[in-house]
Amino acid sequence: MTTAQRPTLEAVAARAGVSRATVSRVVNGSTTVAEPIREAVKRAVAELGYVPNLAARSLVTQRTDSIALVMPEAATRVFSDDQVFPGIIRGVSQELEAADKQLVLMLAGSPAGHQRVERYTTGRHVDGVLFASLHGADPLPGTLARLGIPVVVSGRPLGDVPVPYVDVDHVGGVTAAVRHMIDSGRRRIATIAGPQDMVAGIERLNGYREAVSTAGLPELVAVGDFTRESGAAAMQQLLADHPDLDGVFAASDLMAHAALRALHAAGRRVPEDVAVVGFDDIETAAYTEPPLTTVRQPIVELGRRMTRQLLRLAAGEAIEPAVMLDTELIIRTSA
Repeated sequence: MTTAQRPTLEAVAARAGVSRATVSRVVNGSTTVAEPIREAVKRAVAELGYVPNLAARSLVTQRTDSIALVMPEAATRVFSDDQVFPGIIRGVSQELEAADKQLVLMLAGSPAGHQRVERYTTGRHVDGVLFASLHGADPLPGTLARLGIPVVVSGRPLGDVPVPYVDVDHVGGVTAAVRHMIDSGRRRIATIAGPQDMVAGIERLNGYREAVSTAGLPELVAVGDFTRESGAAAMQQLLADHPDLDGVFAASDLMAHAALRALHAAGRRVPEDVAVVGFDDIETAAYTEPPLTTVRQPIVELGRRMTRQLLRLAAGEAIEPAVMLDTELIIRTSA
């Protein structure tokens, strides 16, 4: 039994009727070859099933055709039922597949993981880096950018980190949510805020404060970390501290889900006694009891836009330093 030989560069050159050097230039993405010849080489590659040597191509082009997506979160959160991170991964994957690039998924939820990501990315093993979230003024995006490595971040970086980012209108979404409750007659509206070392948590709390301040209402604040557990604890705290509250804005749907259960356990009816609004519009938001009013953010599109920005940056093109995507209030029966 014989083993079929893999097609060679020479075989592609013979099929296309060009030199080996011409095939090499086309395969490596050179734009100096005339379009008809490029098309002939591409046809020969497809017909023969030729697979380029990626290591050799990287040496020639100084490109890896790989993009790192860094998740500065614990694996338990990235792979939980929170659909934000899977949505970002989906959007990034769609764009990279269309561009024939590889995705390298990296978790940096611990100091050791953060150091591993820094070593890998500064070692030029990828052509660019996407950050799906940031906690505090993480110096790594700025460090990579100063080294000339293309970087795009999800969410406005905290501190003085001059890297491009794509974000959603957190403040606009939250103010619309709180105004909706105010317009329905709620006057003691609390919030379960997100973590205050992340821009999403900060901006959503700012939106709440702006809305209640404009209406002349008091601030009733408890802080969670976007998880169900923190949402339950925060709701119990709010009920103990402010038993007369009649509305709750939770900075994530997972925290809102937990708030619904805590209110039910406390004998409070939703929305008759307390209105509840979340943020994210995850799939299960429409199936809670009652169905959750929430702020929809275009999370898959955020992943796609981040990736398009990064690919343009890696190609040497000028890009917008900040892209803001709209949010939308989705009204259901919880408020």
